Amino acid sequence: MEKTIKILLVEDDKNLGYILKSFLIVKGYPTVLSSDGLDALVRFENEAFDFVILDTVLSGVDGYTLVEKIRQYDVEIPIMFISSKTSRADVSRGFAVGADDFICKPFSVDELYERVNAICKRTVLKTKSEHVFQLASYTFDGVRHVLIRNGVEKKLTNRELDLLFLFCEYKNRIVERSLALQRIWHEENFFNARNMDVYIAKIRKLFKDDPNVELQNIHGVGYRLVVKE
Repeated sequence: MEKTIKILLVEDDKNLGYILKSFLIVKGYPTVLSSDGLDALVRFENEAFDFVILDTVLSGVDGYTLVEKIRQYDVEIPIMFISSKTSRADVSRGFAVGADDFICKPFSVDELYERVNAICKRTVLKTKSEHVFQLASYTFDGVRHVLIRNGVEKKLTNRELDLLFLFCEYKNRIVERSLALQRIWHEENFFNARNMDVYIAKIRKLFKDDPNVELQNIHGVGYRLVVKE
């Protein structure tokens, strides 16, 4: 099955945002539009996206800062700037914070589509069979960001995805709490620890229908994803 690419589009010009969203949807890319940097960050944390397109100038959190925060969550997701800031310094800063492409306004929607399509072909759409795990009656497909059981698919958020990758890497072995915080949240602090507890609870619920899969809490140490073959 070909992967559907879901795009987070962040553009504070509502008219342009609506035009780009409508165009991308017609081209086969499900697209969520946000006009505010803080709103976009919350959406990214709680929904699963495969591609981010954003302006540099945004309310709440500017585009450059937003990319830096997104890169703390996901180092691989393709990110493209669209901006009226066309100086060499602005473009260089865009790539420095982690963008994969930078398009200067004005641009044609066809050029945008061609660039998105090209980036997807060499990144998101690559076959990654090593990212598919069988966990008893569940199939964890890290390429498509889904957990499958009995033909029913559950879309995973980026945090759920990252944690599941980590637990699968250490399947049936202990993952220290400090390792999970450093690997995924990049910093150990009270806020991140509480945030991780929320996602641990969500992952436990994902596996509640099969007793052969259990995410155990190893008191004072960390977690262990136990899978009975």
